[in-house]
Amino acid sequence: MTAAARRAVVAEWRAAAGLSERRACRFLGAGRSSQRYRGHRMQPSGLQERLTELAAARPRWGYRRLWVLLRREGYAVNWKRVYRLYREAGLAVKRRRRKRAAVARRPLPPATRPNERWSMDFVHDRLINGRWFRSLTIVDDFTRECLAIEVDTSLTGARVVEVLTQLALGRPLARTIVVDNGPEFAGRVLDAWAYRRGITLAFIQPGKPTQNAFVESFNSRLRDECLNAHWFVTVTEAQLTIEAWRDDYNTQHPHGSLGRQTPRAFAAGWKEETHLLMS
Repeated sequence: MTAAARRAVVAEWRAAAGLSERRACRFLGAGRSSQRYRGHRMQPSGLQERLTELAAARPRWGYRRLWVLLRREGYAVNWKRVYRLYREAGLAVKRRRRKRAAVARRPLPPATRPNERWSMDFVHDRLINGRWFRSLTIVDDFTRECLAIEVDTSLTGARVVEVLTQLALGRPLARTIVVDNGPEFAGRVLDAWAYRRGITLAFIQPGKPTQNAFVESFNSRLRDECLNAHWFVTVTEAQLTIEAWRDDYNTQHPHGSLGRQTPRAFAAGWKEETHLLMS
């Protein structure tokens, strides 16, 4: 029997038999100190206010990722309390219903190290004047880092090669790059570039974007948290805003599949662990 249940029984006996607290506790074998105990929940100072501030700054984040940020800031609070405060404050993110796949998905085998496999795709959006622009997104399938987002009104196969060549200056190129069948990826320019470097272009089946799941998941987050949250007047403004979001994503976003680490922290930890094993 729990302490709360014992207190309830003592109260019933006192009311029914007209007993004092001392006699009722003695008869039932209950301690008087536990009978008088009143639980109280300590709430860290400013927790509700800080949670509301974080939710306002990141309106598309759910309570779990906000809880991770609170823990980083030193709030010793578990996720259940954050969830309760989150619901009480009406901060819950409106869920968007996903379209179910008509056929069973064929997941890619997991990457086992950084730069083993990248994924590329395009995201489209409009400026405030209605002019279209595109964003080329490149993601490392292992670390979930966004390696680059190239933004412009026109992105050709040659431009894709330029972005990949620039990435090669700071890291090894992936041996496999997953792409769809768009003309920028299926054209001769990218094909020749990949062939000269021994890189495999892994084309997904036409009409099966779920086969490029890593970058598709990233793109949905980019659209939800950045593109849908801004009205861009110029391409330059879009480039600066999207690049700032990319840096924030890599360094601040806790990722569920990475044990709530950020992509950058996960990549750094993997590199350090590998270095220790090899030393």
